[in-house]
Amino acid sequence: MNSLVVLVVDDEPGIRSGVSRILNNFTVSFPFMDADMGFNVIEVGTGEDAIEEIKNKHIDIVLLDNKLPGIQGTDVLEFINKNKPEIIVMMITSYASLELAVKATSQGAYDFIPKPFTPQELKSSLENVSKHLFLRGVTKKLKQEGKEIRYQFLSVLSHELKSPLNAIEGYLRIMQEKQAGSRIEDYEQMIDRSLQRVKGMRNLIMDLLDLTKIKFEKKTEKFQMLKLKEIAQYAIEAINPYAIQKDIHFSLREDDEVTINADPGDIEIIFNNLISNAVKYNKEGGVVDIELKNEKEKISIQIKDSGIGLNKDEITQLFNEFYRVKNEQTRHISGSGLGLPIVKRVVDLYHGDIHIESEPGIGSTFTVVLPK
Repeated sequence: MNSLVVLVVDDEPGIRSGVSRILNNFTVSFPFMDADMGFNVIEVGTGEDAIEEIKNKHIDIVLLDNKLPGIQGTDVLEFINKNKPEIIVMMITSYASLELAVKATSQGAYDFIPKPFTPQELKSSLENVSKHLFLRGVTKKLKQEGKEIRYQFLSVLSHELKSPLNAIEGYLRIMQEKQAGSRIEDYEQMIDRSLQRVKGMRNLIMDLLDLTKIKFEKKTEKFQMLKLKEIAQYAIEAINPYAIQKDIHFSLREDDEVTINADPGDIEIIFNNLISNAVKYNKEGGVVDIELKNEKEKISIQIKDSGIGLNKDEITQLFNEFYRVKNEQTRHISGSGLGLPIVKRVVDLYHGDIHIESEPGIGSTFTVVLPK
C-alpha cells in the first residue's frame, strides 16, 4: 500500500489529534490505482514549525489553519508556493473566516474545509486530493518518459485509422452515386477492399486493447492450467483462411503434454501474434513449424517460418513499440507495430525469455521460454 504524508498545521490540539484519528486507518481506492492509498500524519501547532517540517521532510498534503500564533497560515501558503509548489494545501477555517479561505484558494490553496468538520467531510476532501495527486503523478511520468511513445502513437493512429477511413468513405460515395454501374457485382472489388480496411482498423484497436490490458490490468486470479497445444490450434484456425490464400502449411509438434499455469488471454496473445506474423511475412507456398517442449521447470514455444527473414539491425528494433520492418517485401503488409512489443511485455511479466534467429531470404525462428 502506498502512503501520502499529511502535515496538519493547527494551534488546537483537538483538531490535530482528531485528524490523526480519522486518517489513521483510512485508505483511498480507485479502479485506476494499482494499490490502495493510506496516510501518514505529522502534527504541528505553529506556522514556524510547519515551515521547518516542509523544509526537512517530504510532504504531500498540508491541512493548514488560517489563524496561527506567530506567522499566519497565508504566510505558510506563500512559502509553499515559492519553494514547494508540488505540495497540495487544504485550508482549515472557521465559518467566520470563509472569505479569507476563499481568498487563499485564489492564492494557490487547492481547497478549504470549514470547521467543525465531520470525519466523512475530511475523508471526502482527502479522497479528492489523493485522486488529484495520483493523476498528476501519472501525467508527470508521461511527460518525462512518454513523449516519444505518445508522438509515435498519435502518428501511427492518425495514419492507420485516417487513411482507411478516407478510402472507405470514397468507396461508399462511388457506390452512393452509382458511378461504376447499377449492379452490386460492379462494386465487389470496392466492397472487398473496404472490408480489408475495416479488418486492419479492428486489428489495430485489438492491439491497443491488448497493450492496455498488459500495462494496467495484469491479474493472477485468472490463472489456470493450460494445454499449449490447444491454444496453438486455436491460433492456427484463426489465421488459416489467410494461410490458405498464400498456400502456407502448418506443422504442430509437442513432446508429451506441455502445460502451463497462466492467464489464457496472455498465452493466446503470444500464439496469435507469433503465428500470425509467421504467415504474414512468409512466402507463397511456405511452411510454419510450431514445436512445444517441456524443459524441466520451463516450457518452450518455438515458431519457425520460411519467410522473408530479418537482418541484425531489424532484429534489435523489433520489440520497440510502433516499429515496423520497411522494405519492398513488406510494403503491402498491414500492421500496427504493436504485436511483438505486446508479446515481449507478456513474456517479461512471466519472467520468461524470447529469442529470435533469422536470416534474410531464409526465414525466422521465434523461441519463447516461460516458467511452468
